[in-house]
Amino acid sequence: MEIKRIVVGLLKTNCYLLYDKEEMVVVDPGAEGKKIVEETKRIGITPKHIINTHSHPDHNFANRHIEKATKAKLLEDLREGDKIEIGDSFVEILHTPGHTKDSICLKGEGFLIGGDVLFIDGHGRTDLPGGSADEMKETLKRLKTELSEETIIYPGHGEEFKMKEWSGDY
Repeated sequence: MEIKRIVVGLLKTNCYLLYDKEEMVVVDPGAEGKKIVEETKRIGITPKHIINTHSHPDHNFANRHIEKATKAKLLEDLREGDKIEIGDSFVEILHTPGHTKDSICLKGEGFLIGGDVLFIDGHGRTDLPGGSADEMKETLKRLKTELSEETIIYPGHGEEFKMKEWSGDY
């Protein structure tokens, strides 16, 4: 599976294009829908789905633009263990509350699309509505246990890193 990062919006949100064969999923189109659509055209694959890691606008503001321009379907109400096929590959949904009640991560072979759960030097805020420091602590413990040190983390903001490089705390 290929992963293309596009930085969008004032908060420099990472939008990811996940693609394999002739299938693509757009993750977290937070802004600049036209820029995202142009990149899908450059790659030459029309997205079939849109997934948001959580409900904050900096991660979903361009949903409607992507839907209208590409006919991609927004996948809502994803649950723990759901698997989304992308060509010959797939991502599994992990429910990872803490930043928001609806936070999810997308786990693939050797990588995790982490939304605002994991950053190289910490984790997402828990002081906004729906956030919970206790839930974040449990989520971080789970991820630290379940992910290998070599897992590549693609965060909602900032550069990718390996789990072994994570300097956050729980």
